[in-house]
Amino acid sequence: MAKIISMPKLSDTMEEGTVVKWNKKIGDKVSEGDILAEIETDKATQDFEIDVNGILLFIGVKEGEKTRVDDVLAIIGKEGENINHLISKSKKQKEKKEEEKKDDRIFISPLAKKMAKSRGIFINDIKGSGEYGRIVKRDIESYERKKSKKDLESKSHSTMRKSIAKHLTFSKFSAPHYYLFSKICVDELIDLRKNLNEKLSYEEKISFNDIIIKAVALSLKKHPDMNVSWDEEKVLYHSNIHIGVAVAVKDGLIVPVIRNADKKSLLQISKDIKDKISRSKLKKIQPEEIENSTFTVSNLGMYGIESFTSIINTPNSSILSVGSIMRIPIVKNSEIKIGNIMKITLSCDHRIIDGVIGSKYIDSLIKFLEDPIRILL
Repeated sequence: MAKIISMPKLSDTMEEGTVVKWNKKIGDKVSEGDILAEIETDKATQDFEIDVNGILLFIGVKEGEKTRVDDVLAIIGKEGENINHLISKSKKQKEKKEEEKKDDRIFISPLAKKMAKSRGIFINDIKGSGEYGRIVKRDIESYERKKSKKDLESKSHSTMRKSIAKHLTFSKFSAPHYYLFSKICVDELIDLRKNLNEKLSYEEKISFNDIIIKAVALSLKKHPDMNVSWDEEKVLYHSNIHIGVAVAVKDGLIVPVIRNADKKSLLQISKDIKDKISRSKLKKIQPEEIENSTFTVSNLGMYGIESFTSIINTPNSSILSVGSIMRIPIVKNSEIKIGNIMKITLSCDHRIIDGVIGSKYIDSLIKFLEDPIRILL
């Protein structure tokens, strides 16, 4: 008997998925354990492993197209089996879902509804001019006229971009942000990195970000009241220190996690970051590798950004923004000298981290980075 294969929920926040590639075509034999398709979620591109045997009889989503979780992805059955009833049923269910989604709290006349459906118009974009805000025929016609006057190119939001927008909007408007700004003299940090890299191969080179992440983790160890998450009933203290590293990828941002960063050497952190950044950009990183961070670091210094603020990556309660290293005049030992200065910004959730707690944390971080040999001890 033929079986409907639905779009799987491949992450805890996934609402829809995009079929990047089909590894089978209609008429192919499939066996349990085969990778049927590659699916892009809101977090990564993953292989979808099939758990049935049979013949691929129907493909419900073309490559490059997306559909919601639980919608029909494919149908697998016996060769020559009649599946018209299943296809018809799936189409009706999908149409019903779309109808319910469009009609939710929206008043519209039957004629206007028919016009919108036949012309592919999303009625949530239309403001009704009828009684009680009801959408009527003239509203559909007016919307089409305005739309035809616009000479704009458009591109649908990717699944990842929509997820990022939803997550950051929730964070910004649920967690009251405040920001702590500071400067760090990194002369000794530069010297330490240079000395370390002289002893390492090209593939093993340590970056400034690697050292910063280690210092961030060690500072969290000294200040466990920073390694926390907000809960409506209690404060959640994390026993482990997992540092999220913001990485720019096509269509958005992804945050791979360096687990137990306080316990890892600089070389281990460096290798871990290189591997995860590489796989993040190829969309091959797994969901569990971008979950459960306790603190996040965002570094735009390599792009020449002097300083900036970041939105907290909830359920974290803080995020560190790292700017570029600048050579500027500084006062040292009562003399004006040229020094290397790096600006940092700590964004905190004021519900759980007060200014004094955040300031003490920054003080520890500065001490590690201005006297970086302490990181290696």
